[in-house]
Amino acid sequence: MSENRLHEPEHDVIVAGAGPNGLMLACELALGGIRPVVLDPLPGPSDEPKANGLVGQVVRLLDMRGLYPGFAAELARLGFPVEPGTPEPASRYIFAGMSLELTEVPDNPLYGLPVPQPVLVRLLADRARDLGADIRWGHSLGEFTETDDAITATITRPGGGGYRATARILVAADGGRSPVRKKLGIMFSGITAGNHIGRLGHAEIPAELRTPDGGLEVPGAGHFHFGHNRIESGGMFVFAELIPGKPLVSVHEHNGAPVAPDAPMTFDELRDSVRRVLGADLPMRPPAGPGPHALRRIVDQNTRLADHYRKGRVLLLGDAAHVHSAIGGPGLNLGLQDAVNLGWKLAAYLRGTAPHGLLDTYESERRPVAERVIMHSLAQSALLAPGPEVTALRELFTELLGIPQVAGHIGHLLAGSDMRYDVGDSHPLAGRLVPDLVLETADGTRRVADLLHDARPLLLDLGAGIAATAGNRDDLAAVTATSSDTDATGLLVRPDGYIAWATDGSVSGLQTALDRWLGPARPAPPHIV
Repeated sequence: MSENRLHEPEHDVIVAGAGPNGLMLACELALGGIRPVVLDPLPGPSDEPKANGLVGQVVRLLDMRGLYPGFAAELARLGFPVEPGTPEPASRYIFAGMSLELTEVPDNPLYGLPVPQPVLVRLLADRARDLGADIRWGHSLGEFTETDDAITATITRPGGGGYRATARILVAADGGRSPVRKKLGIMFSGITAGNHIGRLGHAEIPAELRTPDGGLEVPGAGHFHFGHNRIESGGMFVFAELIPGKPLVSVHEHNGAPVAPDAPMTFDELRDSVRRVLGADLPMRPPAGPGPHALRRIVDQNTRLADHYRKGRVLLLGDAAHVHSAIGGPGLNLGLQDAVNLGWKLAAYLRGTAPHGLLDTYESERRPVAERVIMHSLAQSALLAPGPEVTALRELFTELLGIPQVAGHIGHLLAGSDMRYDVGDSHPLAGRLVPDLVLETADGTRRVADLLHDARPLLLDLGAGIAATAGNRDDLAAVTATSSDTDATGLLVRPDGYIAWATDGSVSGLQTALDRWLGPARPAPPHIV
């Protein structure tokens, strides 16, 4: 990308899409001194129930931005069973509908936060707006062209009419059917699983069918536990009350009768599909309480990954870059971490402070993580398929998941903590998310998460005598502390919470890491408020 601009664009960056990923990126850019413009064709934050929570390292990332306490308090106000304070890892989870016990897993990485997507979007929109982002609801990105200097886009206003805007960068956070990605001609490689129809909806279920474990006892069909239940004859039944007072029923049919994807979904269609899969009637009726209520159909399942995350002045984010099965809830963990990874790098690029090649590490670090998510979501789908051979395989997997080392491996896979970025440092901590360290500083006891709220890189001197190495770098927070939680004596933590350099004593390699990730020393960027 040429930095010899013939004219200054109106904006640094336009983000197409005000879903969770686009809004999270807007927050990160604002923390980096960039005021983004976020466009979305919807008139306001959507109430449509989609994702039902966050699972994995993204929960710790929210904590590092100081967002967890407020999010938890809002969820508690809405009736969710969320404890205030700091995030705690889950004692158990599921893998392909099989129980994953994590109580004996050391350094359990699997955190969860049951925040429905509409609530998450509203909270992130408020946060982005407070940080100074320009969110334009009802404004739709149309055609755009690219020159060496800028992106020029046509934008449609609410009620019709349009205007043109220029920006140095365009980020496509416009979903799995991304018009931006299609216009760029970036291949979306992968597969579509045919003969598979999923239906889901909120429903009222008779209280006498509910069981103490959160599941159901269906007359003529038997007991179904909370979450995913595989039906060997050809389907899957899911029951979960993720939103207090709003039970969710989902059913997946293999080799079911074809249906037109654009045919309106009805509650009777959901009820009939449940009957076919369970072989019995589930007494249920449409929810009577205030909406919105989920009711949708998914025909076939796309698993696809963009061949490239960047083309010229356009970058792909979230579902625009990858789509996969929602089983296990990995989507927001993947997409929001994409946003946090991209945010500080793009901000540095736009400020002109980024070291050479920094922006390219967005794709080189995050695309392999998407590949892992695609792998385990496909594996879980295979383990939920019909047939006696799959039943036998599940029996074996159930035995394996009972081994703490295996449970830990799967837990790290689902959390996204099994992946280590190549940061150019060989220390075991380098390239991984910083542990939840408790620090003793001159100002008292602090958690490392408390030092990352403003998304500045952090140099932790834990006994190596490296604080002075930061010199007069105003773009770097240097903190001297002690901690019994690690043997490391020094850590360089990137704005996204990942460790760029670590030591148990020597200061060798620190300056190289500073140059590689931060570039030459310069004043810190102004924060937009």
